[in-house]
Amino acid sequence: MCYASLTYLVQVSLLIYAKLSYAQHAFDASSAQGSQNSYSSVASYSVETLLSTDTLYPTKDVSSTAVGYSAESLYSTESSGSTQTPGSTQVSYSTDDSLYSTVYVYSTAGGSSAEMSSSPVESTAPANPECTWNSIQILDPETWTPVETYEYNTYTTPVVAPGDIDSDIFDMVKGLTLEQKVGQMTQIETGQIADCNGNLNETAVTYWIEKWGVGSFLETPGNHGGKYSWYSPKEFADWTDAVQRIALEKGPKIPIIWGLDSVRGANYVKGGTIFPSGTGTAATFNTQNAYNAGRIAAKDTRSAGVHWAFGPVLDLAVNKLWSRTYEDFGEEPYLSSQMARFSTLGYQGDYKKDRARVATSIKHFIAYGDPFDGSDRADRYIAKHDLLEYYVPPFQAGIDAGAAAVMESYGVINDEAVSISQYYLKDLLRTQLGFKGMMVTDWAEINNQALKYFTAKDVEQANLLALQNTTIDMSMVADDNTFSNITITLVQKGIIPESRIEESAARVLQLKKDLGLFDAPYADRSLANTVGSPQDVETARNAVRESITLLKNKNNVLPLKASDNVLFVGPTINTTRYMGGGWNVHWQGPSDAEGDGVYQGFGDTILKGVEQILGCQPTYYLGVDIQGENYTNFDEILNAARTVDKVVIGLGESSYAEEFGNRGNLTLPAKHLDLVRQVARVTQAPIIVVLVEGRPRILEDVADIADSIIDAYLPGAYGGLPIAEILYGKTNPSGRLPITYPAEESQASDTVWQPAYMEYAPQWPFGYGLGYSSISYSNVTLSSSSVSIGSPVIASVKVTNNGPYPQKEPVLMFTQQQYRPFYAPENYRLRAFDKVDLAVGESKTVIFTLNAEDLAFWDSQLRRRIEPAPVNVVINPYTQVNITAVVNLEGDSSAAIAQGVGA
Repeated sequence: MCYASLTYLVQVSLLIYAKLSYAQHAFDASSAQGSQNSYSSVASYSVETLLSTDTLYPTKDVSSTAVGYSAESLYSTESSGSTQTPGSTQVSYSTDDSLYSTVYVYSTAGGSSAEMSSSPVESTAPANPECTWNSIQILDPETWTPVETYEYNTYTTPVVAPGDIDSDIFDMVKGLTLEQKVGQMTQIETGQIADCNGNLNETAVTYWIEKWGVGSFLETPGNHGGKYSWYSPKEFADWTDAVQRIALEKGPKIPIIWGLDSVRGANYVKGGTIFPSGTGTAATFNTQNAYNAGRIAAKDTRSAGVHWAFGPVLDLAVNKLWSRTYEDFGEEPYLSSQMARFSTLGYQGDYKKDRARVATSIKHFIAYGDPFDGSDRADRYIAKHDLLEYYVPPFQAGIDAGAAAVMESYGVINDEAVSISQYYLKDLLRTQLGFKGMMVTDWAEINNQALKYFTAKDVEQANLLALQNTTIDMSMVADDNTFSNITITLVQKGIIPESRIEESAARVLQLKKDLGLFDAPYADRSLANTVGSPQDVETARNAVRESITLLKNKNNVLPLKASDNVLFVGPTINTTRYMGGGWNVHWQGPSDAEGDGVYQGFGDTILKGVEQILGCQPTYYLGVDIQGENYTNFDEILNAARTVDKVVIGLGESSYAEEFGNRGNLTLPAKHLDLVRQVARVTQAPIIVVLVEGRPRILEDVADIADSIIDAYLPGAYGGLPIAEILYGKTNPSGRLPITYPAEESQASDTVWQPAYMEYAPQWPFGYGLGYSSISYSNVTLSSSSVSIGSPVIASVKVTNNGPYPQKEPVLMFTQQQYRPFYAPENYRLRAFDKVDLAVGESKTVIFTLNAEDLAFWDSQLRRRIEPAPVNVVINPYTQVNITAVVNLEGDSSAAIAQGVGA
C-alpha cells in the first residue's frame, strides 16, 4: 500500500477537522530541509489558512518539494495553476468549535461531469469534542509479558486460494442498496475517524458507515492523528473492535475489513516482531525465512483486529536509485518468485479456516520497481514481452500460492496509466494470470489520474474510466467520498451498469466471508500475548543471521576476537530505528523526537549486541550523523584509532519511504566516506565497514580502503545481536546479494539478467557473498547432454566445507545460453537454488532439475518460444570458478511457439 503525496494529504486529510493538527503526516520545515526523515511531532494549520484558497484540488502536483513549505504556499491558487472550481471531499470545516454539517463534493466547471456532483450532499458530519490535546503523540502505556513459545499451524499445501463467489454472497449483494454496494467498494483511512484529541470519533465512524456504507478502513491511528505513536495489540484492537461494533449495528450491518501495511512483520503493531526488509529476506536464499516472516506478521496483525496485509511487495528492484528498493525480494525474477510463493503462504496459510492468518494483497501490479530516472512513481518504459518475461513471474507465483487480493501499481507504464488500463488490470491480471480474488487500488490512485498524471480530465472521468476498463473492486480513496458519490451517480445515470458494481461488491464480501468476519468479526484477544514472543524474536534474528552478506574480507580480518581492542564508530552502530528504515513504527520510521525510545524495549542495537557477546561496553563514538552533515567527537576518534587493534565503522541511510527517499545519486554522504578515509589515514588497524542501508549506496574508494565490508541491508529491530555475532564469529555469514551492487551511477539499473553483450562489471554482482569457511565444489554433472520439452535434465554438484567453521552454503544454479537467434540472450538467469548446512569436513550433493520449458522466453509477438542452442549450466559463477557444464537445448522453435510453451 502506498500513501499519496504530501500535497494531497495536506489538502485532504488536514481539512477533516478545523483545529486538528496531524502529528505524523506533517514535516517540520526547519528540519526537513536537511533531512529526508525529519518527521515533526507537531504541525498546526489555522482554519483561516486552510480555507483561504480558492481551490481544494490543484491540477498539477506540487510534489515532495513542498516539504517544509508554508500552508499558504501549498494552497495558493497561483502556485497550483488550478482551473477547477472549489468544493470539498467528504470533510467538514468551521470557524468555531463546531463543524458544519453541509458537505460539498468535488465538482468541475462545466460539462456533464459537473452535473453529476454539483449539488451539496447533506450529511451528519461529526462534531469535534473540546480539543485539549497538543497533537504530540505519546507512548502507548500498555505492557504485557509475551509468552515464551506458542504453537501454530503450518500450511504450504494444498494451496488455499480465492475461487468462485458463493451463492449466499450473491444473495447478500442483491439485498443491498446501490449506495451500500458502492460502500463495500470504498476504503477510508483511519484519520477520518480520529478526533482532535487523538481518540476514535464514533460519530464519524457512524457517519461513514451509515451514510456511505463504507466496507473497509485502513491504516494505523499512529500514522493518522492517533494519540499513541505505536499502538499495542490491545489499544489497536480497542480501536478496530469499536469500529466493528458500529458496523454491525449501523447501515448495512456488514463487518468491516481492515487493511494494514504489515510488510515486514506487523510493523505498525507495538511489539510486533519486525523482520529484515524484502532484500534482506531474499539475501538469505532460504524461502523458509519468507514464510516465517509472513506467518508471524499475520498473527501479530490479526491480534490488532486487522484482517488484511498490504504485502508482500513483489516488484523487481531494477533501478537501485528507487526509494522502495528495500521492500522487494531483489532484482531476479526466479528468486523473487520463490520468495513470493512462500511469503504468500506464510501470511495466508489456510486463511479460510485459520483465524491467525490474514489475506494478502500482493503489490504493486505491475513493474513499479523500474522507474526510468529512479524517482518514485516515474514512468516505466518496458516492452510488453520483457514485462511478461521478468516482471510478471513473481505475481504469477503469488497468485498460484493463493493470494487473496492484488494491489495495483502507482503510475504509468509506457505512458499508459495502470489503474485505468484494461490490458494490465483485466486482460493480463484476470485473464492471462487467472486471478480470481479482490483487487484494490493504491492510495487515491483513481483520483490521481486527474490530479497527478493528467490521464483523465477530472476525477469524475478518472472514476468512470477505472470502472469501465478494469476490474478494480475497491478504491483506496482514503480521505473523501468522491468514489462513492461519483460511482452512485454513474449508475443512476445508466453510464455504468449496476452489475459491474455487484461483481466487485461480491468479491469484497466473499473475502470477508473467507476471513471468517461474518462469524468472528472482532479481534482475537488471546493472540496479544504472543506478540513479541521470544520465539518470534529468535525467528527474526535467524533470518538476519542468514541475510548478512560479507562482501570483502581481506586477510581474514573477520571474525573479530574477543581479545581484540576494537573501536566502534558511526551512526548505525547504536540505533534501532535506522536498522528498521521506513514502514517501521511509522510510514517514515520513528521521528527524531521519538528516537529509539518509541520501541519500549522491543528491539536492540549493534552496540548492545557487542556488549552481550563481550560482557562489557566497547569504546564507541557517533562520529557523524546519519545525514552526513556534522562530525561528532572527530578528534577523539582519530586519537583512539591510533591505538586500537581494529576499527568497525557503521554507515548507512536514514529512514525513508516512497517519494521522501528520492535521491539524485547513490553515493553515501561525503562525510560518511570521509570518516573512513580520515581514520585510515591515522591508523594501521584494519577497518571493517558495516552497511545498514535500504539500497546499495556507492562507496567510491572506501570499497578499496576498507579491509572488510558487511552489508546488513535493513535487518529490522532485532538486527543488532546477529550483526554482532557475525562480527565476532558466533555466526558464519551466509547471505548473498539479491541485487546488483553498483560501483558507479551509470550501473544503477544493471541486472544480472541484462543482455550478455553488455558489460556487467558492478562493485559486486548478484549472488555474491563470502563466508568464513573454505567451500569447494565438484564440477556440475548432467544426466543428459540435451534437454527438450518434456525431457528435463538433472544437474548435480557436490559441495564440501573445508572449515574452519560450520557453514550454511547457498548453491545457485544459473543458465547462460551461448547464442539465441533473433533475441540477445541474458548474461545469466537464475534457475534454481538451495541452501545446505555443512559441518566442518562435511560434503553434500545438491540436485537440481532443469526443464526446457524454463529456457523458453517471450518474444515481441507475445509468444513463448524456444531457440535451440548450447546452454551453459553454471553454479555460483561469482563465488566459484568454472563450475560449468553444457547442455544442448533442443526443439523446433516454431513447434514450441505452437505449443504455447510456458504460457
